[in-house]
Amino acid sequence: MGARPAPPGGGAPPGWAELRSDGDLQFAPVALPDVPPPQPTAFEQALRALIEWLADLLAPLGEALGAAWWWLQWVVLGALALFVLVLLVRVIGPALRARRARGAAPEEEWRPDEAASLALLEDADRLAREGRFDEATHLLLQRSIGQIAAARPEWVAPSSTARELAALAALPETARAAFGVIAERVERSLFALRALGREDWEAARAAYARFALARLESAGEAAR
Repeated sequence: MGARPAPPGGGAPPGWAELRSDGDLQFAPVALPDVPPPQPTAFEQALRALIEWLADLLAPLGEALGAAWWWLQWVVLGALALFVLVLLVRVIGPALRARRARGAAPEEEWRPDEAASLALLEDADRLAREGRFDEATHLLLQRSIGQIAAARPEWVAPSSTARELAALAALPETARAAFGVIAERVERSLFALRALGREDWEAARAAYARFALARLESAGEAAR
């Protein structure tokens, strides 16, 4: 069925009047009510007020920094360079000191003070007699490190460990051997959570005595 031709003169097509008179159809423009934007909540209002207050408070500081940035950037760079330098010194310094000490000639003649060594052994023996072998061995290690630090502070850095001292070439061979024996047992006690026995204590004591009291033992043998 072909489409009906439009009436001449540009009038309404056939059936238009009936369509317009149909009450079920809406031809009039619909007026949409204006929907007001949602009001901010109390939290949003407080947050906005805080942001505005901070902006007002920091605005002079931002302006001052912007005006001084041409020299402030050099201050920041200088502080960063100083931080890197200090970090390098703290990291590399102990390693360099340990390397110099390892390369130094052994000082075979150095021994701790004999009276202090005898007093140390007396204190440690007292602990051992009470069965406190861990404490006695640990006391040997702590006091002997203190003796070295007092006599040769350049050998001992704050971060030095007993194992590092045991490998220090500047120490006599007997001292390195003593530290190795004592440190191995102290580490076993502290980190392996294994209580030391009498044999451990006697080994540590003998190693320290050979190192610290070598001259006394030599004099005693000569007297005999």
